[in-house]
Amino acid sequence: MNSIEPSACALLELIEADRAARCAQILNEARGRAAALRAQAQADALARVRQAFGEQRLRRNERIAAAQARLATQRRLHEQQRSAALLRLAWEQLPGELLALWQKADSRAAWVAQVLASARERMPGRAWRVLHAPDWPAAERQATLAGLDPATQFEADPAITAGLRVAAAGNVIDGTLAGLLAERAEFEARLLRLLEETS
Repeated sequence: MNSIEPSACALLELIEADRAARCAQILNEARGRAAALRAQAQADALARVRQAFGEQRLRRNERIAAAQARLATQRRLHEQQRSAALLRLAWEQLPGELLALWQKADSRAAWVAQVLASARERMPGRAWRVLHAPDWPAAERQATLAGLDPATQFEADPAITAGLRVAAAGNVIDGTLAGLLAERAEFEARLLRLLEETS
């Protein structure tokens, strides 16, 4: 019995050592799988968080871009409305300003010179018929006639409030207040260019 006991004890120790080794191996494998699962779960969670943040950033950038586009549209609309208001105001004031220019000798002389320069360019070498505002002083008319074809005729037209109209052979250069105001689109285009240059 004594000889069996040490062998049984040795066998039991051997079985216990084998069991402990297998348990340690199984436990280590389980710990390794658990660590790998945790690492994979953390990587998956991190990827989902990054994807969610990326989607949120994309939506935020889209909202910002949409807001910037709306703001740019509002600014353009505001600028167009401002320009339209300025053009309306300028157009309302233009007849009075032009009439005031006609009533001053120096600006009237420049006005007449500009109209006659256009007439010389477009109707050279012809006797003209010049219809003018009745308030154009005779002395200024005589000084102007001195530089023109002697056959040129001056005629006051009560329908003209300011400026003059030059006619020859069916051609007309209309430098009257009404003629200048007839070019509203051109006036507005020039004024818009000036506004853009000063902005």
